[in-house]
Amino acid sequence: MSYEYKVVTFRESLIGDSLDSGKLEKTLNKHAEEGWALKAITAADVKGRIGPGAVEGLLLTLERPRQA
Repeated sequence: MSYEYKVVTFRESLIGDSLDSGKLEKTLNKHAEEGWALKAITAADVKGRIGPGAVEGLLLTLERPRQA
């Protein structure tokens, strides 16, 4: 069986080292409805839309069986 992968960038304002777990849960559930399963979560500096700097964020790696 072969798989396909999707990487989703999750940027969140990390105020006081707090991450909105409800928003993360909604994001994961939305992709799960399409057959995606969480494979890995990686903390990363994610480039923002404004300016050259980066913000802390997560890269969500999702996996599902490849559809024929």
